[in-house]
Amino acid sequence: MKKHILTNLIVVVVISSVLSACSNAPKDKQTQLAELKAEQAQITKQIATLEDEIAKENPGEVKVKAKEVVVAELTPRKFDHYIQTQGAVESEENVLVSAKMPGVITQVFAREGQEVSKGQILAQIDNTLTLKGIEELKSQLDLANSVYNRQKNLWDQKIGTEVQYLQAKANKDGMENRLASLNEQNEMSRIKSPISGVVDAVDVKVGQNIAPGIPAVRVVNNSQLKISARVSEAYATLIKKGDKIVVTFPDLNRKIEAQITFAARNIDALSRTFIVEASLPSSADLRPNMSAVVHVIFETVPSAIVVPINMVQTINNEKIVYVAEQSGDQFVARKKVVTVSGVYDNLAEVKGLAKGDRLITVGYQGLNDGEFVKI
Repeated sequence: MKKHILTNLIVVVVISSVLSACSNAPKDKQTQLAELKAEQAQITKQIATLEDEIAKENPGEVKVKAKEVVVAELTPRKFDHYIQTQGAVESEENVLVSAKMPGVITQVFAREGQEVSKGQILAQIDNTLTLKGIEELKSQLDLANSVYNRQKNLWDQKIGTEVQYLQAKANKDGMENRLASLNEQNEMSRIKSPISGVVDAVDVKVGQNIAPGIPAVRVVNNSQLKISARVSEAYATLIKKGDKIVVTFPDLNRKIEAQITFAARNIDALSRTFIVEASLPSSADLRPNMSAVVHVIFETVPSAIVVPINMVQTINNEKIVYVAEQSGDQFVARKKVVTVSGVYDNLAEVKGLAKGDRLITVGYQGLNDGEFVKI
């Protein structure tokens, strides 16, 4: 009987050992972490409650250790909502000058970097035959004028016939028209600058054949510059003429504020974008086709709560900031869940905070909700 009881006891001990071993089996790391976090939160809450009770019971004594922080009192301010896109500088007067008639270049007067005036001759096309024709016609015109004057004097005295007078006049007028045509043709042999500016490129040489449409000289005037950018059609109803833009030139480390002077109504079928343009001030640093980052401001909130974007932390898929709230004669950190409405120039417009809140700007890392802080 005793042996049977002992055997049963051994069996019970073995089973208990097995069950104990199973209950002490290592847990999943994620489970362990979750349990520890839960314990930490509970302990932090208990500590905060006890510290608060001790502070109330002993108002004249410092019983808790507070973390030093820096705060900024929130005040509503103006905030801009914008979209960012790429743009390029364009010149209103950036002209590729070409010839008005075919021929051979006999002289090139323009030099790269040279300042030229409107109407200044940049190059000359061979006009030898035209000049000879002008000289011949001038001699014939002198004779035609002499004959006309004599016939006119005779006709005024009622001598001769009207037909002779009209023939002399028609001959003179015809030669004058032909001379005017040759002079105009001679002018077409001169390649002239249509604007005042600086010669940016010379693409012709003496002896080169040229024809209308072939670029000869590029002349640029930087006194009238503009920025041109393409914006998604999603903002077509938000962006209009007169809206503010900020143009940033990374290579020049320079920002320029301007206003939209043109917002296209046509949407490009391929890119689904439309063009916006704004005038830029004249500057020796700005060149046509220079790239820039363009911020188009489509909405301005006159009174918004704005915080530095690096103050906003993302924890457990929530965006939070910490503020300092007064508790008796001390301050505690309070977690505030916020919604970011927009970001501009490293500042964020947030919902969930109010005017007068003390935003913790230094020392917010590692804070816990309810932790005592020292301002």
